Amino acid sequence: MSEQKPYDKNPSVFIHESCYVDEPSTIGDNTKIWHFSHILGNTDIGNDVTIGQNCVIGPHVKVGNNCKIQNNISLYKGVTLEDGVFCGPSCVFTNVNNPRAEISRKDEFRDTLVKRGTTIGANATIVCGYTLGAYCFIAAGAVVAQNVPDHALMAGVPAKRIGWMSHAGAKLSDDLKCPIEGLEYEETKNGLREVK
Repeated sequence: MSEQKPYDKNPSVFIHESCYVDEPSTIGDNTKIWHFSHILGNTDIGNDVTIGQNCVIGPHVKVGNNCKIQNNISLYKGVTLEDGVFCGPSCVFTNVNNPRAEISRKDEFRDTLVKRGTTIGANATIVCGYTLGAYCFIAAGAVVAQNVPDHALMAGVPAKRIGWMSHAGAKLSDDLKCPIEGLEYEETKNGLREVK
């Protein structure tokens, strides 16, 4: 009889039978992992996470609580998603700046931090070594090759800031007031922050 894993004992965790989960890994409560995905060892996945089909996560990756990782995404070593991050279908993360098939550069991996509440659109590319600020919004197909301020709306190739987004995901007008929640924001050196 095989030994039960911690997530096997947790009835709130759903792992589709076509998935592989390597040990050691941690999978939080109410997390769902769908068809043909692979969780590599030393990966920490939080509570209430949804991982779509055909994803590869790890090794040594941290995924916070309440993240949504859509289909066809690889989160490589060095990627950290804080709580509430949305990764749109087929978005891409890199981990080496100048890869060559014939040259091993595993000692040159660069970390990527995606802060709380970030949204990354479908088919966007996140070049390694940068930080995506809290509640920023990366447009579909954008290529991010710089640090992104909090609440920035980024679009294009290479991605540039074209506006600001609220916590609720609304594009802000010049008054920096959210049309959904009514919250007001102000600019800082790190991006926007909510006015208390």
